[in-house]
This record gives sequence, structure tokens and C-alpha cells, in this order.
Amino acid sequence: MPEREAVMILVDNSESSRNGDYTPTRYDAQADAVSIIFQHVVQGNPESSVGLMSMAGKGPEVLVTLTTDQGKILDGLHRTKKNIRGAANLATGIKIASLALKHRENKNQKTRIIVFVCSPIEESESELVKLAKKSKKNNISVDFILFGDIDEDNEKKIENFVKAVKGSEGSNMVTIPPSSSLLSDQLLATPIILGSRAPGGSGGGDAGAEGAEEFPYGVDPSMDPELALALRMSVEEEKARQERVAREEAEKAKKESLESVKEEGEDQPLLDENGQASGSKKDADKGSKSDDADKMDTS
Repeated sequence: MPEREAVMILVDNSESSRNGDYTPTRYDAQADAVSIIFQHVVQGNPESSVGLMSMAGKGPEVLVTLTTDQGKILDGLHRTKKNIRGAANLATGIKIASLALKHRENKNQKTRIIVFVCSPIEESESELVKLAKKSKKNNISVDFILFGDIDEDNEKKIENFVKAVKGSEGSNMVTIPPSSSLLSDQLLATPIILGSRAPGGSGGGDAGAEGAEEFPYGVDPSMDPELALALRMSVEEEKARQERVAREEAEKAKKESLESVKEEGEDQPLLDENGQASGSKKDADKGSKSDDADKMDTS
């Protein structure tokens, strides 16, 4: 059984996360991957817990403190999707995550930070290395998932951070370029999920793409059937949830659109608050009165 962990996940909700080079967007690709990581950590050890942070918007923000409730994580991701703006503040985000881990209830948990980076890193290399050394001193491992704006400057800064923070295990950098595979699928075969069992060991790199192509969920079912099944179920549940939310939002938007539409020359909407034709009751009353009048004439 994996060791008990306290994990803070930092998502990049900067303007760059709107880009659609990862399916469906960089932000949504992160959200799927966060769900996979949560499932892996919590199902791996019932004493493990996961928290969530955003790095952009008005500034780094703790969205969810350490929890085992995936619903809270999904809610935090949904709220953050409405707050995509600005630039990511990597250094401040890691500092706040470190404080959140320091105040964890279970002091027996190993501490870990997982950072998604899909935008240019504004901090200097020296600032990041200094932060990495402090994280190492506090026994916090830091993993990076680099995608989106993959350039030499970003890679060099993160590589030097990882070198400075890396202990006997943990602290990896994984680079995942755009491809036909989902970001979450490619992540499954990397050290972020598999640790030393990942292809190529714990050195990181871009081995995730190769693993994801070889097996549907990046894990050989014959080697670890329980993990493969859990990951498959997690992916299917998340896709079903997203489809349900999309349908509900579409139905809500359609209803609001119909309620706001008015006939030309009319002062009331086509539908009343009960979803019925707004003039149906009046027309029925008029019809009733007209019938009564006809009956009187006949008599």
C-alpha cells in the first residue's frame, strides 16, 4: 500500500489556460487530470488527503483544504473555471501550499505539492531555487506537470527547481506536449502517478505519451489490475459527470432564452413561470365567455 500523503494540487487558471491546444481546453484538461490524481492518492491509502489551489485570478487562492471528498474538489474546479484570468504566481502559490500542508491534522502524512504549469513562468531562476531549497528543508516534495507553453526558459527553471528540491524519492518534472491523447491519459504512465514504476523510472520526462499509447489508461492491467480498474472507472465517472453538467446547463440556457422571448407587439413573454403559454389562460377565459354569449343568443 502507498504511504499516507497530504497532497496540495495547484492549477494554472491564467489566461493561457483558455487555449484549446489540449482537448477541450488547457484548463479542462487540467481538471480531468486533477480528478485522476485525487482518485489515485485517496484510493491508494485511506489516510491520504488532497487539497486544491489556483495560482492566477486575483492571486493564489486555497480552494479546498485537505479532504477525502472528491465532490469538494470538483466544486473548486468548477468555481475556478469562472475565474480564468491574469498570470500565474508560481512562487506565492507554492509558499501558500506549503503553509496549508504545515497545518495538516495528520502529522504522519508525507507532504507533497503537485503543480500544473501551462503559462510563462515570471519568477527568476534564483528565486525558484531558493524556494526549492526551503521546500526540501521542510520535507516537501514538489512535482511539476509542464504543458502548454513548453519553452526552454520554463523547462530550465523547473528543472533547476526539481534538482534543488529532490530528495531520495519524489519531486519530478513531467513534460506533456499536445497530442491526440487526453492530458489525463498521458499522465497515467508518468512518475506523478506511478512513481518509480513509471517507464524510465522516476526521472520524469515525456514518457507519459508512450505509456498512454501502449495501454488505454497508461497502466498494464496484467501488472496492476486494481489500479487499472480504478483509473478506468474514475475516467468514465468524470466524463459522465461532465456530460450531465453540460446537458443541465444547456437545458437551463434554453429555458431562460424561451422565457425572455416576446412576440412582436406584446408586453409579456411567451411562457409563464410554469412553462405554459402565457396567454393561454386569458384565451380560455375569452373562449368561455364567447360560448356563453352564443348560448344566450340561441335561447
